[in-house]
Amino acid sequence: MPDVHSLVNEFVIKLKKRKIEGSKATAKLTVELLRSFISQQRLPHSNQAGALIDAVKAVGEKLIAANPVELAVGNVVRRVLHIIREEDHSLATAAIGELSLGAESDDEHVLHDDHPVLSATAVAAAARSALRPPSLQTLLEDIPHSASAPRTSSSGGDSEGRSKSADKNLVTRRLKHNVIEAVNELILEISNCPEQIAEQAVEHIHQNEVILTLGSSNTVLEFLCAAKEKNRSFRVFVAEGAPRYQGHALAKELAAKGLQTTVITDSAVFAMISRVNMVIVGAHAVMANGGVIAPVGMNMVALAAKRHAVPFVVLAGVHKLCPLYPHNPEVLLNELKSPSELLDFGEFSDCLDFGSGNASPLLHVVNPAFDYVPPDLVSLFITDTGGHNPSYIYRLIADYYSPDDLVVQPKSAS
Repeated sequence: MPDVHSLVNEFVIKLKKRKIEGSKATAKLTVELLRSFISQQRLPHSNQAGALIDAVKAVGEKLIAANPVELAVGNVVRRVLHIIREEDHSLATAAIGELSLGAESDDEHVLHDDHPVLSATAVAAAARSALRPPSLQTLLEDIPHSASAPRTSSSGGDSEGRSKSADKNLVTRRLKHNVIEAVNELILEISNCPEQIAEQAVEHIHQNEVILTLGSSNTVLEFLCAAKEKNRSFRVFVAEGAPRYQGHALAKELAAKGLQTTVITDSAVFAMISRVNMVIVGAHAVMANGGVIAPVGMNMVALAAKRHAVPFVVLAGVHKLCPLYPHNPEVLLNELKSPSELLDFGEFSDCLDFGSGNASPLLHVVNPAFDYVPPDLVSLFITDTGGHNPSYIYRLIADYYSPDDLVVQPKSAS
């Protein structure tokens, strides 16, 4: 297996050079890197969860600093930290449950060789369901099939000491094993996110409707195609999404799938919105207050939809839910892309003032990458766990993140 530190450094370089774009691709590659990192960690005999959390935080800090605009990196790091805390709490609860069951059996002198004891995983699952608020994640959470060996009566202090040592080694191996299993489930969740969102398309898109979208999004593409496969007949208006014009690629793919597609300019959104029944768009990230970070021009579309009372629906996987608020100082909401996407250098090089000696430009080209859409402009979020109002986002975030991990910073650096 390659050195995990070299893998981390290579991934950091790719993030800095913007060779990885898109929330899904970034999230999946990040969680795969963290899985490799966790599998190669050597944990101490005591406070294993704390040591693993500090190690993941140290790596997460590097990844987040490499490209702060890709909020999916921080989201995945915090999800993994939450998984470690959950598994550690489950193992601790299971150990306490086994001790209490053993003490009760010793007091009553009814412990026999064929008397089974509840496994640690069963007690941990019961503790999770009792201590955590109910959510779809807890309902669908898989329980590992590994079970602890039945407790048998022992005589002598040596056998009791060996049993305690074996239990400690078992817990040592089980923490990392359970964390890696949960991380594998997270990878599968991110991979299947577009399909799970697309399954809900028939509930929201009806016959003979007109749908408006902006730019290009694979999730939106699969969502619209899923409705088409269910014999829904509708039209799609695609705003081209200047200056990158990703809407052109989406329009070609929709037309190839047999959907009636119309390409419009971004400036024509207000003129065409009165003919639209629903706006369906993707998102770069969803903030804790229900606000959306989306490609530039999306706020204009949301304002047009609000003005004409058209539902504004955002498709976003759970890995795009960010537990931070837009006003947090560590949140970088935007970045400026290359001016060459708007104008070629030869077209405005004459506007540069080289005579003064400082080459101060008389013409500035600003090319922001993202818009911020406030939550009051969003009608509905459709995630892989179902549809949710913007006011419910905080409740979803409470299921997937721990308050202790909002600031990803190792203890040694604090």
